[in-house]
Amino acid sequence: MSIKENLEEIRKAIGAHVQLVAVSKTKPVSAIEEAYATGQRVFGENRIQEMAEKAELLPKDIEWHMIGHVQDNKIKYMAPFVSLVHGMDKPKRLKALNKEAAKVDRVIDCLVQIHIAKEDSKFGFDFDEARNLFEQNLEEKYPNIRVRGLMGMATFTDDQEQVRGEFRALADFFKEMQSQSFSKSYFDILSMGMSGDYKIALAEGSNMVRIGSSIFGARN
Repeated sequence: MSIKENLEEIRKAIGAHVQLVAVSKTKPVSAIEEAYATGQRVFGENRIQEMAEKAELLPKDIEWHMIGHVQDNKIKYMAPFVSLVHGMDKPKRLKALNKEAAKVDRVIDCLVQIHIAKEDSKFGFDFDEARNLFEQNLEEKYPNIRVRGLMGMATFTDDQEQVRGEFRALADFFKEMQSQSFSKSYFDILSMGMSGDYKIALAEGSNMVRIGSSIFGARN
């Protein structure tokens, strides 16, 4: 199937209320242009410099999402244009993003990453650390970033019930944080689900999915 057919099928499956991030990491500019021609405008990359190079070459109405592990010393390259940073996994990362956003006079949207997987290779705050974070006045502390919600990645396993449980725990925590007094009207994104598990994530309440191989084919 073509990129266009894949996108049509996925859009039908996820519905209009869910934002689709087309994960274009390692893919050539031509593949992104093909997806763009179908109306796709949100693309996710996991390497800041690769994303910056692609952003130079592609239409300016694309929303670029940084979905990979963020290296503090590379943030300056994406600060002028990135739309959403998914992997805010430590307080020092929030501080670094805020600093670089201030330099380019922007308020950059981001998601706090929660560690829900049973894998040490995944990053993120645990639930208690995140509660402590959200008890602070984040707008005052980091005036140049805006925390839009949460992101998490489930364990890479064939055990669908384990994956479902991990997504459900994150969805419950998202609702808990939305009910807190700190919560702003813009705290509205729950990003969970990738090519292999997005249907489970949707069933558990995700409203943003990050899909690559099901759109573009196997990773290069």
